[in-house]
Amino acid sequence: MSSVAPTKWAEDFASATNQDAELNVHGKFFTCTYLLDMGTRKVIVEMHRGKVENVNLDPQPLDAYQFALRAPEETWRGMAKEVPEPMYHGIWAASFRKGLRMEGDLLVLMQNLRCFTRQIELLRQTGVPV
Repeated sequence: MSSVAPTKWAEDFASATNQDAELNVHGKFFTCTYLLDMGTRKVIVEMHRGKVENVNLDPQPLDAYQFALRAPEETWRGMAKEVPEPMYHGIWAASFRKGLRMEGDLLVLMQNLRCFTRQIELLRQTGVPV
């Protein structure tokens, strides 16, 4: 699974995150808001104590977030494959070779890196909305 309808994806992503055993253990302090820029689709995810509080599928210019991951659609689709090809297996690899950029308050990203990385891994189950 790689590309799914945005509303279905938001529901699946929130459910996968909220039910994930690893995030339930490590997510106590995972509270932040971030943007996933997938080219034609931008999504703001609001996290609170390791749970998805809101998925904004139609962010407006003044909607706030702390950090952003921006990459071409192809990169997001590659990261969402059940078994990603080399350089699509994580945000660091994709940032070296597949056009992924990290922007904003990267301290917040680093403080939540393990939990955030786990959420990106969950894209292999939920696909992406592009």
